[in-house]
Amino acid sequence: MSVLAVGISHRSAPVSLLEEVTRGLGDTSGVLDEIKAGTVSEAVVLSTCNRVEVYADTDGFHAGVEAITDLLSRRSGVPLEELSKHLYVHWEAQAVRHVFQVASGLDSMVVGESQILGQLRRAYAASGESVGRTLHELFQTALRVGKRVHSETGIDEAGQSLVTVGLGHAIGAIGDLTGRSVLVVGAGSMGALAGTTLRRAGVGAVVVANRTAANAERLAATLEGRGVGLDALVDELVAADVVVTSTGATGLVVHRDVVAAAVERREGRPLVVLDLALPRDVEPSVRTLPGVTLVDLERLQAALADTEAGAGVEAARAVVTDEVGAFLSWQKASRVAPTVVALRSRADEVVDAELTRLASRLPELGDRERVEVEQSIRRVVQTLLHTPTVRVKELTESPVGLSYADALRELFGLDPAAVEAVTSVTVDES
Repeated sequence: MSVLAVGISHRSAPVSLLEEVTRGLGDTSGVLDEIKAGTVSEAVVLSTCNRVEVYADTDGFHAGVEAITDLLSRRSGVPLEELSKHLYVHWEAQAVRHVFQVASGLDSMVVGESQILGQLRRAYAASGESVGRTLHELFQTALRVGKRVHSETGIDEAGQSLVTVGLGHAIGAIGDLTGRSVLVVGAGSMGALAGTTLRRAGVGAVVVANRTAANAERLAATLEGRGVGLDALVDELVAADVVVTSTGATGLVVHRDVVAAAVERREGRPLVVLDLALPRDVEPSVRTLPGVTLVDLERLQAALADTEAGAGVEAARAVVTDEVGAFLSWQKASRVAPTVVALRSRADEVVDAELTRLASRLPELGDRERVEVEQSIRRVVQTLLHTPTVRVKELTESPVGLSYADALRELFGLDPAAVEAVTSVTVDES
């Protein structure tokens, strides 16, 4: 069995499509039951405002992908052909790396945010009996990796530093931000962070524009501003001094012609546009318009590379790489360990049965002699088993390591049910 991850997120799909998939999932327990009815033995569904991901333990890559994508299509009502364009798939080592990156905040819209840890923990707990040994260990490790990254690296500063450096560019272009008018395009976590940082910098009027006006109004209320829909973009671009965009959309949101229309009405006033979105929100050619300064994520990340925040992201990636290697080593060893345990249990059964038979045939044997005989038999058996069990563990690192475990099962006639029993697990919801 191997780990499979199939998902759709703010990086791969339009917000509208992501919302359809999220709504379609509804109660994830029903989703888990449907998935497990096929080739998938374990499953966890992670559903947040920015991503929907299904983690599964399956013995077939193609069958697992087909089962999960078909289910997401049925549940959401999105045709499979359309949905497939926006799905991403990770298998085995890449699936492990992905969930560790998610837990660490490396895959978040705001790099380094820690909210995802709680969302992962709730998804894991809600999976109940759908989690077996593989995903139990995967998610327990992912949660530990996430905590380690936040405690040992400076990744928590990455999102804040991105906004701070961006505002530095804005100050360089138009001077002091005190009292300046601000337009925030996008009502997500990065928009909230940017708006809060701007408020602390002493800006004046704040307007939040979003595809869903209600979400814009909700964020605007926390920033003591007002919310509008994207249909008001031109008018708000005319009034703003600084624009910050971070919608999470997969296509352009602020086009050149829209900004050009606003520039004609600005009477030469300079405009700074900070595009913090990935992929970008603003058409790159906007920077050629008179009076417009465009600062995008590529430029900001280059500026951050040699800072403490940039070092924190790199340190976080190094932690993830280290933990992925350790998990994969454990996974290989764990596939062999049940066979070794079952073999030793089988040996103990044979010795016990032989000692019982010996006791019935030689009732006159004294306690001292009986103990000596038992110890001798057990030493012989343990000596005979030592080399093959040690070697089969060592050989797990080779490409054919698991075939040695299969050979042990066949040679000693081990009951598959006994081997499987060793892998049972109790889900920890703490």
